[in-house]
Amino acid sequence: MEDKKRVNAYFLVLIGILSVSTAAILIRLAQRSAGSLSIATWRLIFASILAWMMVLFSRKRVQVPKGGIGLLFLAGLALAIHFASWISSLEYTSITSSTVLVNTVPLWVALVSPIVLKEKVHKAFYLGLALALAGGLIIASGSACSFENGSLQCRFESVLTGSDPRLGMSLALLGAVMAAAYFVIGRKVGAGMDTFVYTAVVYSIAAAFLVVFTLTSGQALGGFEARTWLLLFAMAVIPQTFGHSMLNYALKFLPAMFVSLALLGEPIGTTILAIFLLKETPSLSEVIGGALILIGIFYAVVPRKSVNEA
Repeated sequence: MEDKKRVNAYFLVLIGILSVSTAAILIRLAQRSAGSLSIATWRLIFASILAWMMVLFSRKRVQVPKGGIGLLFLAGLALAIHFASWISSLEYTSITSSTVLVNTVPLWVALVSPIVLKEKVHKAFYLGLALALAGGLIIASGSACSFENGSLQCRFESVLTGSDPRLGMSLALLGAVMAAAYFVIGRKVGAGMDTFVYTAVVYSIAAAFLVVFTLTSGQALGGFEARTWLLLFAMAVIPQTFGHSMLNYALKFLPAMFVSLALLGEPIGTTILAIFLLKETPSLSEVIGGALILIGIFYAVVPRKSVNEA
């Protein structure tokens, strides 16, 4: 039975990654008429409503483990800062750069999981992580790659776009650190709570923090056109409810580092969606970087069984 649940958890991780891959595209479309903090706030407000509806529908009892209140608030704060910084980063840099950098989460999770969560790490994990991060750096650098004289030649001449790429990438990196904190805390306190209840509580706390952030910044929380409201609601349904909620559930059965590493697949999904929805064709460097990310994910995941049996 436990093996079956673990297999189902892997499947949910896949669905979760496909769902979160739509986030950057929906955000970029919404930013045409709404501020970044406003987008983050309504995404979490709508997601909180949906999460509480699931709690009520499933008739789950709202029960928090002893000593878990403080951790829940920390998880909510980390999630709020994650969305505030990452969504803001999309104002200043390209979708590819922002998405790749925000998905360096495994690097930060790997630094603290052995200490905080007591999870063993196979040496091959770090090699896989290195390959994945190398692929991410190739994409983020915007290097010019081409085939010359029968061999691949890459010149690291940045072709990054955006009004302030350095600020955008810094915000995306901050978003990654906060997402790592969210995953680690979730693994620690979420395991002792029902998934629906944990999700509803943390989303609500994050939404409350974001309301404060938005009002303090002076951004409007209303007055949007119908199309923008639809995009905001779609963010709550697709990347948030089907994406992050499924990843939260998977954390009950899978190591936090695996779940966070799997998120490196998000730039690939986002690129594919951008081809069909935004007519944006990836460069050769993005294809090469994406391939390295996939290879890194595969290599890091393969030895997980031996880790658990050690």
